[in-house]
Amino acid sequence: MAASAGVSTIDEAEHRRQLRRAVLAGTVGTAIEWYDFFLYSTVTGLVFARLFFPKADPFVGTLEAFGVYAVGFVARPIGAAIFGHYGDRLGRKAALIATLLLMGIATFMVALVPGYNRIGIWGAVLLTVLRFIQGIGVGGEWGGSVLLSMEWAQSNQHRGFIASWPQFGVPAGLFLANLAVLGVSAISGDQFLTWGWRIPFLLSIVLIAIGLYIRLGILETPVFRKLVVERKIVKAPVLEVVRRNPKEIVLTALCRMAEQAPFYLFTAFIFAYGTEALHLKRDFLLVGVLAAAALSFVSIPLFGHLSDRFGRKRVYMIGAALTGLYGFAYFGLLDTKIPALVIAAIILSMIPHDMMYGPQAALIAESFPGRLRYSGASLGYQLSSLIAGGPAPIIASSLFSRYRSSTPIAIFIFVCAVITLIAVSMLKDHTNKAMAED
Repeated sequence: MAASAGVSTIDEAEHRRQLRRAVLAGTVGTAIEWYDFFLYSTVTGLVFARLFFPKADPFVGTLEAFGVYAVGFVARPIGAAIFGHYGDRLGRKAALIATLLLMGIATFMVALVPGYNRIGIWGAVLLTVLRFIQGIGVGGEWGGSVLLSMEWAQSNQHRGFIASWPQFGVPAGLFLANLAVLGVSAISGDQFLTWGWRIPFLLSIVLIAIGLYIRLGILETPVFRKLVVERKIVKAPVLEVVRRNPKEIVLTALCRMAEQAPFYLFTAFIFAYGTEALHLKRDFLLVGVLAAAALSFVSIPLFGHLSDRFGRKRVYMIGAALTGLYGFAYFGLLDTKIPALVIAAIILSMIPHDMMYGPQAALIAESFPGRLRYSGASLGYQLSSLIAGGPAPIIASSLFSRYRSSTPIAIFIFVCAVITLIAVSMLKDHTNKAMAED
């Protein structure tokens, strides 16, 4: 097994080179996979309700479309369990190559699904199956990308910054997805609903080829190679981490409530709310989310770095508290319908989010021992999809449909923030400390 090669055979210069390549592979690969995932998120609010549920009332159609969208979140913990198992047994690199291929093929196939006018409800059924496959792929992606970068770190002092770079792939993917939709929207014009929306999904196959090329050229992490040499590989890592670290799994899932639920309101629900309730232009909203993603290019690694200096929990909890308060300001600004204030609301929404998302990778991964880290971190991270990211747009759509007010949605965000603050306060802070291997 390649991973069983000597652990100490790499000199310092080569170690630094491999660290750079691992960070690049994790960041680029994650950006590509999140491009695929966010592309679906963006198009859901703009297209799928009309194309696959045309018989429904606009908001009912939106609810149905977000129901299909939520299937991807249900699948993510399954992907975490599958690839967590193989990532802890066969290596981080092998699992990451598999997730990239799975996600890319499913995304490409979305472009080929006929609408309701061609095959009726079967179009929605095919979308659901492909979304489920997407969810499995992205469910295994995050843990491997973070560990690939973090386990090449040469000291304990920079793990927050290094682990934040795969997180950087999320706004990069969001930026690319919105840029692709915006570009195609400008080119296709009135034909966007007919064929224009399919082009960004077809283009994903090119990005997958690039990501695969990069990931094939990296080495396995020193941490995993050492575990192989010392014969510490666990036969059933998922079962073992559930038995040994149930508290950490639950708390790391709950600590994402204030980060993940609002994020999918700020980047996915905004398109349905903005076009249907506020009657804003599609391209205007795309530009706003594009600008917000660009801001995250700076803020995510910045807050990852600050977590190395001031502690993961401290930075994270400040971000959670600000998010709970910002929900009210966010919808207050949106509801003015004043273009400058709407853009400001969208862009500023990423700052409190990134205060959590920058330190989050290290905070979660450090909570689990090396031989169970892929499984434990992936499960904790992805289980939040069932309680936060997946239901959030559905809950928001339901609340607005019932009350015709954005205030209940802001209250929902506040409740998520309170849950996060409690969960993070109960986690151990491993900032700048050695990570456990057993």
